[in-house]
Amino acid sequence: MSLESVRAFLAVHAPDVEVLVTEASSATVALAAAAHGVELAQIAKTICLRVGEQTMLIVAGGLSRLDNRKFKDRFGGKPRMLDADEVVAATSHPVGGVCPFGLPAPLPVYCDVSLRAFDEVLPAAGATNAAIRLSPQRMAEIVNAEWVDVCQ
Repeated sequence: MSLESVRAFLAVHAPDVEVLVTEASSATVALAAAAHGVELAQIAKTICLRVGEQTMLIVAGGLSRLDNRKFKDRFGGKPRMLDADEVVAATSHPVGGVCPFGLPAPLPVYCDVSLRAFDEVLPAAGATNAAIRLSPQRMAEIVNAEWVDVCQ
């Protein structure tokens, strides 16, 4: 189960971070912001992409949009969004619960600088009604992410 893989990951890498499970869905940026009482931009959305044969995760602020030119300049190719089945295969998480925690196999994780606008962000936690609260820097540290500027 995806939520359980996130809990297991956090137990090892960030035992002080609590998984917040809500009654309401937090499967979209708007729903997550409403469920947790934060700004839309504070939701740390995780996008699963492929460039050539490389699958990767980009974590960005909730209102950020991928900038194809910046992305191509940084990664050398055009990004292709994975479909729902490919996302589950790569991350074990359903769309709406995708996050960089508890992955079945390591993937490169990149945090967009848009996250740095906040002291606290809320990424999903492996389910469409689960999230965590932490600083963008802490999130990047526990998933060994690299900071990039690939969003508008």
